[in-house]
Amino acid sequence: MQNESNPHEKNSSLSDKIALCLAKLGKQIVSQQKIKVMKAKEITTDYFKQHVFDYVASPNEWKFIGQRPAIIDFYAKWCGPCKGMAPHLDQIAEEFEGKLDVYKVDVDQEVELTEVFGVRSMPTLLFIPQEGLPQKAVGALTYGQLKEVIEDILLPKA
Repeated sequence: MQNESNPHEKNSSLSDKIALCLAKLGKQIVSQQKIKVMKAKEITTDYFKQHVFDYVASPNEWKFIGQRPAIIDFYAKWCGPCKGMAPHLDQIAEEFEGKLDVYKVDVDQEVELTEVFGVRSMPTLLFIPQEGLPQKAVGALTYGQLKEVIEDILLPKA
């Protein structure tokens, strides 16, 4: 006796395969949507000394060695206001890419750097113009406030 298969079973099997493929694709799409690219760059104390300011070599004089003005965000992972401000900094980093560097320093990981700048509250922001001394701001800033500082201090129109 020949083993005849039910045509509905073939369709069912094909439907199952299609459903499985769509489910996998859906999971990939969802996981891609959940991936958030952080535009602000997480840096270490060593990176800071090599690319921003070597406070060991010049302990008494500010010598900015960066290529562009910068914002340094001293933050903590457990800090609510820091978490609230993070998307604004990422947006600023993306908007001013190539004109301004936006860095993040985890105060719990980079204790030495945190102490050098006297950071006691989070978030603390360090605004570093290409020339001149950095300015510090304590507390979360809105996107509008960040843009205002950038336009007035870091990238003023000539």
